[in-house]
Amino acid sequence: MTIPYLSYETGLPQSGQHILGQLRGENVIVYQAFNPQIVDYAIANQEFGGPAYSFSRMSWIKPNFLWMMYRAGWARKDNQQKILAIEISLENFVTLLEKAVYSSFQPDVYSTRENWENSLANSEVRLQWDPDHSPTGSKLERRAIQLGLKGRTLKLFATKWIVSVEDITDFVIEQGRLVENRDMDKLTVIKEQVIPISNPNLISKLKLHI
Repeated sequence: MTIPYLSYETGLPQSGQHILGQLRGENVIVYQAFNPQIVDYAIANQEFGGPAYSFSRMSWIKPNFLWMMYRAGWARKDNQQKILAIEISLENFVTLLEKAVYSSFQPDVYSTRENWENSLANSEVRLQWDPDHSPTGSKLERRAIQLGLKGRTLKLFATKWIVSVEDITDFVIEQGRLVENRDMDKLTVIKEQVIPISNPNLISKLKLHI
């Protein structure tokens, strides 16, 4: 579902760490940007694979559409010319959050650097909080999440967990032109909400602002 950007921030938290995304029933949408070869295979097969895709590298997913747009430059960056909206179950997304280990040491989560390093060595999911951004690229007070997947977890995500894969590049390019021309009153974005997390231990680990 899309909405005018001028309505996007209505009701959304303006600061703190929050997981923003689009829910479809019991599923959630995450975004990735790739080159055309990878996307052509993914659309045709509704999973990832083929000669251009590597299961040996870490692959990052983002549930926040505008965060993906910032990272991909509205589909203008090399090897990020195509944007995919990937639907997975909210249950599997939460599983990734539970498995995730911060990519940098967080003493209030791991207590010691050794604990963090051990957790990092035994996890296939990386967690990063970064500044969220407006469509024009300016930093916001709010933080946005991204998850890096590798190994067996990446294989599961890429081949077993996908409910649907959609190429939204045409929409992205059209909206990117509006951003470039500063036609913000015409800009359309994905309607998003705070993804609900109920597990108190997970809320604490992610340092979510409730």
